[in-house]
Amino acid sequence: MSDVDVVAPFLAATVRTATPLALAALGELLVERTGLINIGLEGAILAGAFGALVGATAGAGYTAAIVGGLVVGALFALFVVALRADQIITGTALTLLSVGATGTLYRALYGSGGAALTLPTSAPLPIPGLASIPVVGPALFSQPPITYAVYLLAPALAWSLARTHAGLALRAIGERPEAAEAAGIPVNRLRVWAVLMGSALGGLAGGTLVLAQAGTFAENMSAGRGFIAIAIVVLGRWRPLGVALGALVFGAASALQFAFQAMGWNAPYQLFLVTPYLLTLAALASASGRARAPAALGKPL
Repeated sequence: MSDVDVVAPFLAATVRTATPLALAALGELLVERTGLINIGLEGAILAGAFGALVGATAGAGYTAAIVGGLVVGALFALFVVALRADQIITGTALTLLSVGATGTLYRALYGSGGAALTLPTSAPLPIPGLASIPVVGPALFSQPPITYAVYLLAPALAWSLARTHAGLALRAIGERPEAAEAAGIPVNRLRVWAVLMGSALGGLAGGTLVLAQAGTFAENMSAGRGFIAIAIVVLGRWRPLGVALGALVFGAASALQFAFQAMGWNAPYQLFLVTPYLLTLAALASASGRARAPAALGKPL
C-alpha cells in the first residue's frame, strides 16, 4: 500500500471529523469573548443531534438542529444573564438535562431501534478543479456542503471580531464589562446574542454528526465533543483561525484509527477512542499560563 493510499483517506477523515468540532468551538469562541463560559455546549450539541433526527423526516434537519441548540442556549441565557446564576453549575445542569430529555424522547418516539437507522447522510459535493488536486484535493474540496460553511465561517468571524463595531464590542465586554457598559455598549443584550449564536452553532454541530456523518442518532452521541470544543478554544488562543486549526488537530487525533487500520496495525480500538481526550488534557496543560483568556472569562456577573 502506497503512502498516498494512506494519507489521502486520513486527511479526508481529519477534515470530516473536525467539522462538527470547529462549528461548536467557533460558537463557544463567541460566548467566551463576552466573558462567559458555556459548559452547556455539550447539551446544545446533543439537542441539535436529536433535533436533526426529528427535522430530517420533514426535510428540515439542519434547521431543526439549530433550533435544538437555540433552546439550550436560551435556557442558559435566561439563568446566567438574566437571573445571574452560576455559569458552571447552569451549564452542567443543562447538559444533564439534554442527556436525559433526548434519551427519553428518542425512546418514546422511536423505540430502542427507530427510524434514525435509515437517515440518509449529505453526499460529498466536489468542487470542480480543486477536488482533483492530488492528495489534498479530495480531503479539502470533496466534502459535504456543511464543511465548506466552516471554511467561510472561520475567516468571517476573524474579520468581524477585528474590524466591525459589534466584534470590537464583544471583545470589550469580555475584557472589562463595566467599562463597556459605561461606554454605552448593551452588555447583557450582546451576551444573550453571543450565547444564542454559540448554541445555534453547537446545535448545527450536532446536526452535522447525524446528517453528514453517522446517519443515525444514539443516546449521548455527542460523546464529550462539547468539552473538547471548549479545549479547542483554549488551544486556539481565543482566535477564530487558531480555533479552526485546533479543530483540525483534534480531528487528526480521531482519524488516526483509520490510518492505522489502513496500515494493518492491530492496536486495541480503545486506544484510538481515548486519544482525543488525552489530547484535550495535554492541550489544556500546555496552554496554561501562556494563552491569555478574556479578562472577565468565567467571573460572576
